[in-house]
Amino acid sequence: MTQLLYVADPMCSWCWGFAPVLASVTADLPDDVGVRLVLGGLAPDSDVPMDDAMVRYVQDAWHAVAARSGAEFNHAFWEQHHPKRSTWPACRAVLAAGERSREMYEAIQRAYYLEAHDPSDRATLIELAGELGLDPAKFDATLDAPETHALLAEEFALRDRLGATGYPSVGLERNGELKLIAAGWNDEPALRAIFEREGLLRR
Repeated sequence: MTQLLYVADPMCSWCWGFAPVLASVTADLPDDVGVRLVLGGLAPDSDVPMDDAMVRYVQDAWHAVAARSGAEFNHAFWEQHHPKRSTWPACRAVLAAGERSREMYEAIQRAYYLEAHDPSDRATLIELAGELGLDPAKFDATLDAPETHALLAEEFALRDRLGATGYPSVGLERNGELKLIAAGWNDEPALRAIFEREGLLRR
């Protein structure tokens, strides 16, 4: 059995820039190769707003991602919010969405980067769950449930076993063996070349 492991964080701007590349290349995977999202957890829980230095750091990252990947960003976000440097709640929101987890991941990205909403704010995550058709009250209760914290710890453990230290990263699980095959942002030709070397693309 072969499974692709995509290690990412919904609030990682490089992951936002990488999303179209990954989607294009994985469209050519054989039917027997699955893709699993593994949550990396970029920044731990915090109630403290970003200081000016961190705001500049993240803003600079947005500009760098846009320049390199062509990804779109709504920079009005920084005029409207004083966000916390905390992505673990957004990661738990992905897990709390259950079978809709990938949709939640993508909804958080769109809300953050295009619609200038703040996913470090719990209310934003609950609103997104409602837009996906999930029960907001049940989602709210699940978001910080011990079971959800335990699931996120399992994601981090898999990330560590794979050896992924930055996002986005792409790994491979083949016959029970883990292998990191790509670390950091890659353009489409580079990612295709990596997949071809691993024998992952349809012939």
